Amino acid sequence: MVSEPIPTPPADTFSSTGVRSSFHGPYAGGPPPGALVVDSPALEHFGPAELRHMVLVGVVLATMILRSLAGWVLRRGHRSLVTAAATGLVDAFEALGPTYVKLGQLIASSPGVFPAPLADACLRCLDEVAPFPSETAARLIEEDLGRPVSSLFSRFEERPLSAASIAQVHACTLPDGREAVLKIQRPDIFRRMNADLRIMYRLARLVQRTKLGAQINALAVIEDLHQVTNEELNFALEAYRQSHFRDNIWAFGDNQWITAPEVYWDYCGPHIICMERMRGTPMDEFAALRAQGIDGELTLRRGVKVWMEAALVHGPFHGDVHAGNLWVLEDGRCAFLDFGIMGELDDTWKQVFKDMQYTAMIDGDYSRIVRNWKRVGVMAEDVGDDVSVGLVIKATMDPMLDRSISETSIGELMKQNISLAEQFGAKAPRELVLTSKQLLYFERYSKELAPDYNMARDLYLIKNVFPEDVAKRVAELGIELPD
Repeated sequence: MVSEPIPTPPADTFSSTGVRSSFHGPYAGGPPPGALVVDSPALEHFGPAELRHMVLVGVVLATMILRSLAGWVLRRGHRSLVTAAATGLVDAFEALGPTYVKLGQLIASSPGVFPAPLADACLRCLDEVAPFPSETAARLIEEDLGRPVSSLFSRFEERPLSAASIAQVHACTLPDGREAVLKIQRPDIFRRMNADLRIMYRLARLVQRTKLGAQINALAVIEDLHQVTNEELNFALEAYRQSHFRDNIWAFGDNQWITAPEVYWDYCGPHIICMERMRGTPMDEFAALRAQGIDGELTLRRGVKVWMEAALVHGPFHGDVHAGNLWVLEDGRCAFLDFGIMGELDDTWKQVFKDMQYTAMIDGDYSRIVRNWKRVGVMAEDVGDDVSVGLVIKATMDPMLDRSISETSIGELMKQNISLAEQFGAKAPRELVLTSKQLLYFERYSKELAPDYNMARDLYLIKNVFPEDVAKRVAELGIELPD
């Protein structure tokens, strides 16, 4: 395996002040296997405490929505009634706390699944939430690592760098001089969020009976949120996945311009992740990137390539590549951040995804796609022979795939394939839905940074997935691929 081009000091070294890093926390050397198990309490449990809180939730939801509607009646303006109701709902989400903000984030990141006014209103949930006090952060660190902050770090910044629904991040300096950040889980968040999720589940059962509830499959939304949330609440699992994703970046001896923060296991615990500090510019700050002279297209291609290799070869892939989690660093490298949400395709769907890429980029044999769709139940066996059906699909798809990113969307095409699967009664896995979401994120950046780029035909992205076939195709086309 190839090491990172800019190495960091080992864990036990002397700092400029001569202080030796000799501390070894509960996860030194990595977490125990048991810590990686996701604990997801049953959604169906519902007692008197949940009933009382459900009444409170209902009151807050009704109050906020009615208040927003009353404002619409008085002012009207340019907002529609539906937009006013959606705004009130998001006001309620923010008042009800982290779990409901998380629900808003899920809605905001799934445009097309939810009504546009609601998805747009929920964009507000992507903003930072109020931080918890620095004294609480210090107490949580001591509870996890067994020592006060003053004896663990040579410097600890009380003001957080960022605050989100599940955790907040503080900067610190380790005794050996390495700059780091601490991701600290909010106190009592596991109990609070799972209690809220049980209430959401009950409410979703009611909403499911309505036309809109059935259309968006409200129960499935909460079940997905339950799974995602409890995975995010397991910081040992997140740090483990982050570490493995980082190691796999350089597995093929290239990708030197992509990185992820190194996990400093000696300073990690059940509710704390300590990692390398990075400084950079979020991927959607397009003007800033242009001012820095960044080659947007090349940077994006490098990032997508690493993500594709994770999804198709290594296993777990980053499942939330919004701009806050994808930075261009000061030295020009691109960094993946925040590994709370990750996905992994099983072998069957991984092969489907690989065959889709091979067909689009290498040989155009859509009969391969038809065979896959039949195998997973997307298409009935009697729909027609593989070659004939493949030619029909090819006639539709090829002209679309030949267009630039500004003219078509591979992410939208994947969403259409998922919809097709569901029409035939085949449930596409959450991970495949996650892949289409990430491609949509990448396409958003591409439309600003490289509008003439054609992601669907870029052989560079699968250079390490199908090395021999790509090399042969590159030679036939007489082109060169970047480093």
